[in-house]
Amino acid sequence: MGMAAEDSPPMRIAIVTDAWHPQRNGVVRVLSTLADVLRGMGHTVGVFEPGAFTTLPCPSYPEIPLALFPGGRLGGMLEAFAPDAIHLATEGPLGWAARRWCLGRGLPFTTAYHTKFPHYVRARTGVPLAWPYALVRRFHAPSAAVMCPSPSVYRELGEWGFVNRAEWSHGVDTRTFRPQPKDFVDLPRPLFMYVGRVAVEKNLPAFLSLDLPGSRMVVGDGPARAPLMRRFPHVHWRIANGDEELSRYFAAADCFVFPSLTDTFGLVMLEALASGVPVAAYPVPGPADVVGDAPVGVLGHDLGAAALAALTVDPAACRDHAARFSWEAVARQFLGLLRPIGRSAADAA
Repeated sequence: MGMAAEDSPPMRIAIVTDAWHPQRNGVVRVLSTLADVLRGMGHTVGVFEPGAFTTLPCPSYPEIPLALFPGGRLGGMLEAFAPDAIHLATEGPLGWAARRWCLGRGLPFTTAYHTKFPHYVRARTGVPLAWPYALVRRFHAPSAAVMCPSPSVYRELGEWGFVNRAEWSHGVDTRTFRPQPKDFVDLPRPLFMYVGRVAVEKNLPAFLSLDLPGSRMVVGDGPARAPLMRRFPHVHWRIANGDEELSRYFAAADCFVFPSLTDTFGLVMLEALASGVPVAAYPVPGPADVVGDAPVGVLGHDLGAAALAALTVDPAACRDHAARFSWEAVARQFLGLLRPIGRSAADAA
């Protein structure tokens, strides 16, 4: 394990990520909040992200830029930053380039498993899961710790042969996401809502095709938005501008429906709960970790029945449950998992 978080002197922490602003997704929210909290604790955080490089649009995901041959430039940037610890957050071009740089200098690093990349590849190409899992396992193999955002992901990676796993939770900003008046959205009630990326792996038709009373709304953008808007014209589609408007959408819902079967955590569920909104979801990793047996939502294989049952959940219980996921605790856990670079190794590099 890394050094104890409570005993951590101020460190220079390099976070290398292929996911960053202006992308809107859970990985970006987790990393940007983590960086802010770490800085507030006195650490210096350098985020190495696609904005500093020449990029190409990601195939089938044009809003995600991928750094083009970033190795040389990234290496120079990392040397100039002189980190005390290095964390590779994603398995994209920047992650692989930083991995090569660390291995070439004998420097330790940690990684994280934020996204079920193998499942996304299978959803888009139909290739066997074992193929992309072999690639991802190779990426993480030299890591001092593969940070897993939930107990379910920790177990799942163990089943796929990952041996260097470590549990690491996520948190929620309970100041931004909070109970607010429902009248921000003037639609027939009850209002069933999904917030997040609109992409094939989110399994949105399972929600949008349900026969539910009141109204259904999707808040978010993504590559599947236009075809789903044509397929489900009676669903209300919105895009939030900024976190404050996003928080008002969350709070306006009567039930947050999360149909995904492949999320590693599902931060949006915590944001809904912090807003006093119960969750309906399938009993799969992600919902099982965020909601579990707590009286803050309903998990079931019949998503429609779960959504209707969730309407009876106490909003105050939802808020109380979300308050247990503190970002300060998440940051301390992160610090405890880092593998600091020995000064001799850094000098040699």
